[in-house]
Amino acid sequence: MAEALVGGVLSAFLKVAFDRLASREVLDFLKGRKPIDGLVQKLKIELISADAVLVDAEEKQFTNPAVEEWLDELKDAVYVADDLLDEIAYEALRCKLEAESQNNTSKVWNSFSISIISFNKRIQSELEKILESLKNIIAKQNELGLKKIVGGVTLRSPRLTTSCPEKCGVFGRDFDKEVIFKFWQLDDASSDGICVVPIVGMGGIGKTTLAQFVFNDSRVNESFDLKAWVCVSENFDSFKILKTILEEVTFSPCNIQSLNFLQTTIREALMEKKFFLVLDDVWNENYNDWDELLKVFKCGAKEIKIIVTTRSEKVASKIRTIPIHHCLKELSNDECWVLFAQHAFANRKPCEFPHLEAIGKKIVEKCRGLPLAAKTIGGSLRLYQNPTHWNKILNGHIWDLPDAKNNILPALRLSYHYLPSHLKRCFAYCSIFPMDYEFDKNELILLWMAEGLLQQPKEGRNMEFEEMGEEYFNDLVSRSFFQRSNKSHFLMHDLINDLARSICGKFCFRFDNVESNEITRKTRHLSYYEAGFGTSKKFEIPYEAKGLRTFFGEDWLSFKFDEYNNVGKMIDDFLQAFKSLRVLSLSSCTNILELPVSVGNLKHLRYLNIQDTKIEHLPDSFCSLYNLQTLILSSYIIELPGNMSKLINMRHLDNSDTEMKEMPPQMGKMKNLRRLPIFVVGKHGGSYIRELGELRRLSGKLSVLNLENVHSIEDDTKAILEDKQDLSKLELEWKLDHETKDSVNERNVLEQLCPHTNLISLTIKNYEGTRFPNWIGDCSFSNMVSLKLYDCKYCFSLPPLGQLPALKKLKIKHFDGVFCVGDEFYGNGFSTIKPFRSLEYLSFEYMPEWQEWVIFEGEIFSCLRELCIYSCPKLSGALPNHLPSLTKLEIRDCEKLVFSLPRAPALHELN
Repeated sequence: MAEALVGGVLSAFLKVAFDRLASREVLDFLKGRKPIDGLVQKLKIELISADAVLVDAEEKQFTNPAVEEWLDELKDAVYVADDLLDEIAYEALRCKLEAESQNNTSKVWNSFSISIISFNKRIQSELEKILESLKNIIAKQNELGLKKIVGGVTLRSPRLTTSCPEKCGVFGRDFDKEVIFKFWQLDDASSDGICVVPIVGMGGIGKTTLAQFVFNDSRVNESFDLKAWVCVSENFDSFKILKTILEEVTFSPCNIQSLNFLQTTIREALMEKKFFLVLDDVWNENYNDWDELLKVFKCGAKEIKIIVTTRSEKVASKIRTIPIHHCLKELSNDECWVLFAQHAFANRKPCEFPHLEAIGKKIVEKCRGLPLAAKTIGGSLRLYQNPTHWNKILNGHIWDLPDAKNNILPALRLSYHYLPSHLKRCFAYCSIFPMDYEFDKNELILLWMAEGLLQQPKEGRNMEFEEMGEEYFNDLVSRSFFQRSNKSHFLMHDLINDLARSICGKFCFRFDNVESNEITRKTRHLSYYEAGFGTSKKFEIPYEAKGLRTFFGEDWLSFKFDEYNNVGKMIDDFLQAFKSLRVLSLSSCTNILELPVSVGNLKHLRYLNIQDTKIEHLPDSFCSLYNLQTLILSSYIIELPGNMSKLINMRHLDNSDTEMKEMPPQMGKMKNLRRLPIFVVGKHGGSYIRELGELRRLSGKLSVLNLENVHSIEDDTKAILEDKQDLSKLELEWKLDHETKDSVNERNVLEQLCPHTNLISLTIKNYEGTRFPNWIGDCSFSNMVSLKLYDCKYCFSLPPLGQLPALKKLKIKHFDGVFCVGDEFYGNGFSTIKPFRSLEYLSFEYMPEWQEWVIFEGEIFSCLRELCIYSCPKLSGALPNHLPSLTKLEIRDCEKLVFSLPRAPALHELN
């Protein structure tokens, strides 16, 4: 946000606010209100004036406390200014929507004028105050010697490339790896059959990398029966550690709640086994905690080897079973140079860049052998071949930051300093996440959007905010600020996390058992992520932080409250105190039963998460949150307020965990909706199917439920789904056994629910038509990978699914009316496409009348890996006779099916 006012251009954060003020509604509001309009223009001028010296101030703040304080005051003022601008935009939108809802559009602005006289006076007064404050702040820039720098730092966004560990390799750690293996062979390496080898070193030096290097060594895979990896971090929770170990060795989730039973289960799993364990990032120095954990492994295993990575030599001395521990040293300059060069030169030879090589080697020297620093700076410089830019990084004042002042290596801070301003703000916001927190990319992008961190797409670029956010995210990944933890989640290295914290400073407060700044009036972001305080921590509402924008309260209400016996009253007081909130997450607060009426006062709110609470309904006042973009609902919600259609800025309405009875009326007005996992057709006309047709921007997965309530579809709403090109997964479902009285209408409904051909996955359930419309199985659906047809009991034939060229998974279940699977299944012989050319999985289940499977003459099912036939008691005859890729064949409850095995050379599982 304000921390990104760098680069000689108006902050993108403020640009978002000014773009908001350029909307037609706001411009109409400002007409005739010269005092407010004039003050807004003066505010722009003051902010542009401050922006000119911010490049210089950003660099000098690290060596000049007065400049740092000046920047903090400016940031605080900018936050206040943005709140005022946003409130003007909200008020304009509110009056417009309320007037329209009364069908009185001709008197919109007259009604507006009458209702906001007091609002005008208050806003004018507050604008005058903030202008006076800004003038005083900006006047001090000359005293501080701040210079205007035109142009600043501009960087192109490099193309996203993957940087998987196996591709990048590990540099300079072969010797260290062999040392670990030698430690295991020492005569006195084991205590009670357990060998513990600690790897000790500073953050970012590569302890985790070395542990991974050993963990994936072929000798480990050959020597051990079981292995597990546990990230421990600062909260040494023995129960969580043991659960993770059990899940890793059994490859299944653990729901055990008893510590004794958990320990016993692990003992049984390790009995007579060779077991290798890595405990990564251990901080706890309490010997008793470690000793209690170690007791579990004294269980009759053949061999147990444990690697522990830690920053603390005290931890190492208490947990090791060998006389010494392995201290990981910095890389040599040569090793560090190889790592740096691989990232900076995109795997090309440094000699191809003679004008950069000498500068790069000097930069590497300042990395002081820290692999993370070399990788991060190298990633920041890749694709930039300008020596001037490289010299700026080499000679920047930020290198002069004394180590005693901050434990963030200057190299990492410098990598941040030369980020484009829009990425700076997004990265700094991640300081709300605790160490080792695995965050979802899409969730983070929604948070950035809610906080106004995503710039308006440039003219000519047809991009949604979400797409812009993904571009930002990928850019930060490519620069090594984020690293992938699994298929869908990412995390920040501890040192990068520390960097984000140091940047946000007093504007972010995080409860996570780490020394934090105090909560002050400048605090804008506050988070509790399973802070580890148990129920002994006293919670006090931080009234000092009146301008709070972000509150993440994961399970925060498990803390004791000295002043509150009533959780509802506490929530009400909290919402009354912090009316500037943009982001509010109460996820996992299971003792919250309702939201108070005061939630409607959160004019600025863009993101609300009440998942895993016990909230059953939302108050009517909720429908005045006109800025709301993202709403993640509790599973207890079964209906939404009737005026939800007023929330026209809603983009993500996550009702995926709910069992809603129907959608609120006039959902079609919410035209910005991009995510709506479930649309429930109403029984009494409250939520017609035609409303779904108006939501043209829907993307991702959509389930349309209760289709038995659709009696007909008008001609003018035929393209209900056909124009939704961003939908990837679609589920169409009628209630089971709804006993339609008109199968023709049922087929017409399904006919007119034809989706866009971009669809990847389709599921149809409980359809009671006698045959399928022509679009199902049409070869134009060239991206269709998965298709499931369940409980279509009146259909007497299958659609021509063999024509789908990309289909990999097909499940057919409960087709009571099918007697024969014949030529129509493959495509009626009219298609030029080889039937089922991509299919890998095929199952037929519970087809009580199916008697014959007509085998296609010609090449078919060449890629099929699994074939499953369940509960088809009348099926007889033969199976396809040549299945070259088949690895699994499973047939159950098919008494009449007597067959010879198909030619299947790859078959290794037969049931």
